[in-house]
Amino acid sequence: MAASFIRGSDTAVIPLVTDEERARLLANGQARATGQDSDPLPVVRLFTPDAHATWLLASLDPTDGDTAYGLIDLGIGMPALGMVKLSDLAFIVGPHKQPVMRDRYFQPMRWLSEYLRLAEENGSITD
Repeated sequence: MAASFIRGSDTAVIPLVTDEERARLLANGQARATGQDSDPLPVVRLFTPDAHATWLLASLDPTDGDTAYGLIDLGIGMPALGMVKLSDLAFIVGPHKQPVMRDRYFQPMRWLSEYLRLAEENGSITD
């Protein structure tokens, strides 16, 4: 299983997802793989503080533990559902060298489809 970490400003290693979030993402991924739940609540919100990119991730592929599925907003006005590897996100930095961060306070308020609908209307993820 792949682990994805980012380096903090004090060189501490910070996980992109917690163990509990990883477990929920994998459970949603298993449900998605078997066609059981096509519209879950997002589990984690990742973002670049200096580049306006946001990922609302709802599941992880149970076969590789690295490929996440969710709502992707790269800050160019075209949010869409898609897949991204956590291991790739761990290497992304914005223009001011800020790494991708986990929103420690994120609490999903709606289903993934509703986040998508609102993001399409607004051109970006609004919360």
